[in-house]
Amino acid sequence: MKPTTLKKIISTTVIFALSITLTFSHDLTRTDSVSVKTEKQDINRRHSIGSSLFLLGNFAPGDPVCFFQLNYGYRLTQKDNIIAEAITWTYYEPLGTYGSSEEFYPGKVRAYGVGLGYQRFLWKNLYTTVEPTFFLQQFYDTDDKKIQKGFQLYLQFILGYRFEFFKKRLFVEPAYALKYWPVNTNFPASFAAIESGAPKYKFEPSLNFGFRF
Repeated sequence: MKPTTLKKIISTTVIFALSITLTFSHDLTRTDSVSVKTEKQDINRRHSIGSSLFLLGNFAPGDPVCFFQLNYGYRLTQKDNIIAEAITWTYYEPLGTYGSSEEFYPGKVRAYGVGLGYQRFLWKNLYTTVEPTFFLQQFYDTDDKKIQKGFQLYLQFILGYRFEFFKKRLFVEPAYALKYWPVNTNFPASFAAIESGAPKYKFEPSLNFGFRF
């Protein structure tokens, strides 16, 4: 499965999730008293654990992406959520043209990152998230030999909607994000030649999921 195929799957899944949820949205109307009770339950379930649908990329044929992500959230208030993230993955082409690059690196980049984000619920479960992630990047040549290390600052500006199920214990978050990496240091010369001219940003759909406790 190519990266473009995986993106199509994620985009289709996001649209499907939106369609299904909106279809049943009329059944979710509650009285004011029930809403107050639900709000109190929301405060009680301050913690959440989740991940991303990009995990499916690990089952795709071709070069392994070795993608893993774990999110931990802490609900400060009804509208404010703090997110800590641990993430790692491998990529073989410039991120700005990922999935449609004409040239690939002479090797691969293995990235290990930690992020800290702020999520704000604007109206019902419509939210925005700002999250910087700090990556240590290891560069490997075609013989799988480690060449050198670098640093990447990866910023995400996300707009999405949280759909909740089973008394708001489970959730999915279809979203669309602007991703921007202004700092990308210590690229080997052969990698930098491929990277030259590629955008340092991209727009991308996503679908995170998790549970609250």
